[in-house]
Amino acid sequence: MTAAPDLFTWEFAADPYPAYAWLREHEPVRRTRLPSGVEAWLVTRYADAKQALADPRLSKNPAHHDEPAHAKGKTGIPGERKAELMTHLLNIDPPDHTRLRRLVSKAFTPRRVAEFAPRVRELTDRLIDGFAERGEGDLIHEFAFPLPIYAICDLLGVPPEDQDDFRDWAGMMIRHGGGPRGGVARSVKKMRGYLAELIHRKREALPAEAGPGEDLISGLIRASDHGEHLTENEAAAMAFILLFAGFETTVNLIGNGTYALLTHPGQRARLQESLAAGERGLLETGVEELLRYDGPVELATWRFATEPVVIGGQRIAPGDPVLVVLAAADRDPERFADPDTLDLARRDNQHLGYGHGIHYCLGAPLARLEGQTALAGLLTRLPDLRLAVDESELRWRGGLIMRGLRTLPVEFAPAGR
Repeated sequence: MTAAPDLFTWEFAADPYPAYAWLREHEPVRRTRLPSGVEAWLVTRYADAKQALADPRLSKNPAHHDEPAHAKGKTGIPGERKAELMTHLLNIDPPDHTRLRRLVSKAFTPRRVAEFAPRVRELTDRLIDGFAERGEGDLIHEFAFPLPIYAICDLLGVPPEDQDDFRDWAGMMIRHGGGPRGGVARSVKKMRGYLAELIHRKREALPAEAGPGEDLISGLIRASDHGEHLTENEAAAMAFILLFAGFETTVNLIGNGTYALLTHPGQRARLQESLAAGERGLLETGVEELLRYDGPVELATWRFATEPVVIGGQRIAPGDPVLVVLAAADRDPERFADPDTLDLARRDNQHLGYGHGIHYCLGAPLARLEGQTALAGLLTRLPDLRLAVDESELRWRGGLIMRGLRTLPVEFAPAGR
């Protein structure tokens, strides 16, 4: 047997898939010391991953972690504990999870998302207009990052004049150590303070009846005022996690997806031909394939065993953290034919990019809309889009859960010339 690969190095961050292939074959459920010092089980096979994601004995509540108190802050979003933002959908179990999810799910119905489509197209065009005449740009900083920020701010009901503040705070939150020390926690605290104030202002001005397309924060307030018992902390935590989960995943979907298309010219040409013919089918299956092939969430968020659990033949003790490696499961040859091949027309594609079970991503319909609209806009308006640097010069952001590029420099023929 070949030696176990090194995990969590810079080389691993650039291309973790060979290491995950080794783990799937030799140690599909492996106890590993993470860079933070916390020990956790990594689950890498598709069948095991799907089982773990739906297993009620694996709790989302960090209170079940058996590590000493000083280590508990290392298993979630930096700063959320101090900012009293722990009571959100990623950290709770039924029945609270069921109650909170029901409240917010109304914002992500297919109808509400369809109504939002023109706004996403408008944002996409406005952002491309910002760099199209230059003939170059950084698709992360100028496009993939601001698009979902402005979209989720609109959905939540953040006034336009405050949205650039959100953009700044969110930028600090996804740097994962690339910014000043403590910057993430400070940004979380500022966002928490702003959301509490916004909830208070909206509650004061809330009309008696909901109007069409009412923003999400107003809807949460209305629900809590009608007997659903949503505390102000829960409302702030809910708005926070929708912003946090709703933008970083989409930043990475657009960034990773565009990068995959730029490095697979045959697949990209097929998609451009399909879009030019006015077809949507390949765009829809293509976004699902990009989610599977190099998705935005590398590891599912933390779970903690509440009793002995056996996964893939390994006995996991109560209190042990479990991390399901979605990126590994979605390249499992036992589940997907030619898993390392990008095939935008792939039909049998039950990927785990948005999770599985009761914690399946609530915002998946919105993320799909944003991903499809963004990629269609780029490929249609900038048809000769190409990388401006060698692939080896690209850097991936640090951090455990998400997978995304720091920058994506591109070149193209300037618009209007």
